Amino acid sequence: MLSYHIRRKILSLIFLAPALTILADDGKLTGTVIGTAESVDYSTSRKSTIINTREMAFDGDLNTFFASWERSYTWTGLDLGSPHVITKVGWSPRNDGQGEGRVVLGVFEGSNRKDFLDALPLYIIKEKGTIGVISHADVDCSAGFRYVRYVGPSDARCNIAELEFYGHPGEGDSTHLSHITNLPTVSIHTLDGRIPYDKVTEIPSLITIIGDDGVDVLAEPGGVRERGNYSRSFPKKPYRIKFDKKQHVLDAPAKAKKWTLINNYGDKTLMRNLLAFELSHRMGMPYTPYGRAVDVLLNGEYKGCYQLCDQVCVGKNRVDITEMTPQDVSGSALTGGYFFEIDAYADQEMSWFQSSQGNPVTIKSPDEDSIVTVQHNYIKNYFNKMESQWKNYLDLNTFLRHFLVGELSGNTDTYWSVFMYKERDDDIVYTGPVWDFDLAFENDERTYPVNSKSDYIYRSGGSCAGRMRNFVDRIVISDASARARLVEIWDEARQAGLCKESLVACVDSLEAELSQSQELNFLRWPIMRTKVHQNPKIWGNYTKEVQNVRRFIGERVDWMDKRLGYTFTPNDITEVSLDDKASSAGSIDFTKPYEVFTLSGMACGNNLEGLSHGIYIVHQGGKRAKIKIEN
Repeated sequence: MLSYHIRRKILSLIFLAPALTILADDGKLTGTVIGTAESVDYSTSRKSTIINTREMAFDGDLNTFFASWERSYTWTGLDLGSPHVITKVGWSPRNDGQGEGRVVLGVFEGSNRKDFLDALPLYIIKEKGTIGVISHADVDCSAGFRYVRYVGPSDARCNIAELEFYGHPGEGDSTHLSHITNLPTVSIHTLDGRIPYDKVTEIPSLITIIGDDGVDVLAEPGGVRERGNYSRSFPKKPYRIKFDKKQHVLDAPAKAKKWTLINNYGDKTLMRNLLAFELSHRMGMPYTPYGRAVDVLLNGEYKGCYQLCDQVCVGKNRVDITEMTPQDVSGSALTGGYFFEIDAYADQEMSWFQSSQGNPVTIKSPDEDSIVTVQHNYIKNYFNKMESQWKNYLDLNTFLRHFLVGELSGNTDTYWSVFMYKERDDDIVYTGPVWDFDLAFENDERTYPVNSKSDYIYRSGGSCAGRMRNFVDRIVISDASARARLVEIWDEARQAGLCKESLVACVDSLEAELSQSQELNFLRWPIMRTKVHQNPKIWGNYTKEVQNVRRFIGERVDWMDKRLGYTFTPNDITEVSLDDKASSAGSIDFTKPYEVFTLSGMACGNNLEGLSHGIYIVHQGGKRAKIKIEN
């Protein structure tokens, strides 16, 4: 990784410097022009170093301009000779038919390294410029920088007529750093400006995360690469970042090296994964991945609104199981922990197997670089045993909660990819965490409209890896005790406040939070009137895209109640144990006549004796009690 002491340099030049007062009479700054050396000569369409050069952005002439040879990741700026606190920037677009729009999403940065590896954002241009006029904007950043620059938007050849920087000498302080919108900003600068190009090669980088208050900042060395499967085919690429050392990121529970930046390209609300994670919390999953909407910059170029998320892996506050070593090959050590994924893309991985019932499984941990044959064979055989004897080896609690999140969200990909794990010295296989909801909440033309279907989405057009549809059927369709437990879990969530009103309120909150960022995202990726991935309809704008989700979730709770045969009854009834029954405790006198009903309202007679495992409602006159029977 990076051999130099990046973090120490940042701290010495920015965060530990004494505070300086911003001067009211800050002047226009001058310095040595730096930046992309190769320009384009439009008259010949050839590369040049004397025509339309970087110096022309600082010559005071609004009729000249800088235009780089390369179309993206190009820039021009100043070496100020010593650190300065920048308080204002100015710009004017190239004088041509496209010039006014070419500055939109241009980014100003400051750095104390000539290669801009430690750069921080100063300002992003959000509106078209005016030809022949220098527009100005105040900069709200208290840190001082020796080097300043303007990075042109993607595919714009920088194309800028004039630039200005204003400020005063000083190293500044860490009182307040700029960020792109109200969301946190993730700014990644790679060594030598290399751009990630596959999901294997990790590019050495400095990763800076500025909290949404502009004060909380993490700047640490690490690496970045692409990630994902189908999502990598989109022009807006997903990334994985890996710090050299474990880090606490924003308000995430885990301290870890690996984190993901989910692109959400086909999800024009930019919120579906976050909303699904909320469902996971409410459904009581033992671990829900951390997720936070952020703005992302790569080498100074604005990439869009992403979701900063846990890398789903073994670790504390993630999949919290024993991490195995290659020496764990016998006895108790061989039994775990294992983290694996029923995965439609498993055959593209190095460490995977096909189960005896035809399900492809990728082994995530131990990973492909450390797993040994005896461990591979153990988890393959154990998975086969769990498939055929699920009542003995599958944790029904997590499996059904995972199922309910998928169905409530209308996720067509629930069983395309399913994470599971087995801990050491534990015979049970657990399901989770939930993951990948870009096609959920009414975003798949193959199943739209989801709420018009009479059966579960996984049985009505949902995508399933291998023969997962048959496996799920054996549990939630064919097994009476599992169906009863499913209703119990649904009742727990409903009684705890899961309702259409609270879920719609969650959508409203996310819409407000994402308001600023989504505007920039769809300037960068103007796809709102374009069909992307499996979009069932072109809604036309962000408000209508969110309304589609709001309408779906408002209807889906009622749909789930109906499909489960469940009638919501507010939990103001008395809970009575069977031990209390003998002494006629609680609100019900069991020595007198009473009626028994399931949670769905089906009559079960006038006696609790002989009833199967489950939760029942007992009626006696105007009194009601909830009874749990455990066989």
